[in-house]
Amino acid sequence: MAEQRMATPHTAPAGGPTGWAVFAGMLLVILGFLNFFWGLAAILEGENVIVGGEGVLIVDLTAWGWAALIVGAVQVIAGGGLFAAREWARWLGVFFAAVAAVGQIGIVTAFPIWSVIVVLLSVLVIYHLTARWEPAA
Repeated sequence: MAEQRMATPHTAPAGGPTGWAVFAGMLLVILGFLNFFWGLAAILEGENVIVGGEGVLIVDLTAWGWAALIVGAVQVIAGGGLFAAREWARWLGVFFAAVAAVGQIGIVTAFPIWSVIVVLLSVLVIYHLTARWEPAA
């Protein structure tokens, strides 16, 4: 007869995501939505998005917007995978959080505060998906 585990306040039920995975998943979903909607705004209203800066460093704002939109969509998918305790979502989240952090270099002159916020959220996601990862039971 199989033994059933009861969930306590400090553990997740068997097969479910752990507390740090849920935290990282929620951060990844938030980061994904921020990137997605920033990218959408840059695509639709590229000339109105820059509030007071020089613009992007590498390519035009519309191309940068498409990249942010795609990265954001993948981050939301990875966040959903983390809620389901999927191992592939962990590594997808780490990779696209790193892509988002490095990608902020291209728009740091246009949005310095936004770039710092996205980099900090990305680093938090990477930390919680690597150093604080607890495998599901």
